[in-house]
Amino acid sequence: MNKVLIVDDEKNIREVVREYCELNHYEVMEANDGTEALSLLTQHTFSCIVLDVMMPKLDGYSTLKEIKKITSCPVIMLSARQEEYDKLLSFELGVDDYLTKPFSPKELMARIKVIIDRNQKQTTDRIQVGKLCIDILGRTVSIGQERLPLTPKEIDLLIFMAQRKNIALSRQVLLESVWNYDYFGDERTVDSHIKMLRHNLREYRNCIVTVRGMGYKFEA
Repeated sequence: MNKVLIVDDEKNIREVVREYCELNHYEVMEANDGTEALSLLTQHTFSCIVLDVMMPKLDGYSTLKEIKKITSCPVIMLSARQEEYDKLLSFELGVDDYLTKPFSPKELMARIKVIIDRNQKQTTDRIQVGKLCIDILGRTVSIGQERLPLTPKEIDLLIFMAQRKNIALSRQVLLESVWNYDYFGDERTVDSHIKMLRHNLREYRNCIVTVRGMGYKFEA
């Protein structure tokens, strides 16, 4: 059974979402804030996370950053904020969908279903682009039968970007996620690794696209 994690400090919203999830045959767990959610993520595997932005202790954006370090589980962001900046920031950080409050529970269920179905079809231990094969479990990258000489960090970087295909990722997000901590050094660290990664990918170097003034994204 698919399991959904609801993260919201408003009890009435959690109850409504839980009711509709259970009507749609999803198993449900709840978290009152980001800290509690991260704790649950170390103990359980979820098919989808519904995450509020405005919460005590740890807000939705900070929680989302930490979630992406733990799991590739899809996330739907809930927010009363309707400004374009908030939506763009959410997608930059790796959210899969964004729904503004007040929202229709039926619409949320439809979005959850689409995301879970899509993720289950895409979830695999390999990412294939033409002859380029990224073996996530085996942590190898090859073109045809030839294994490419990537460093462990280059593999980390490629897997992180490939799992977020077509999503523009800032240098800071890449530093924090791939290097696994808040990195306050020179963001050119990312540029140097991207340069070597492109070189090693040879004819597939164009899969890594520069997003001017921001960072990079993986396109297939």
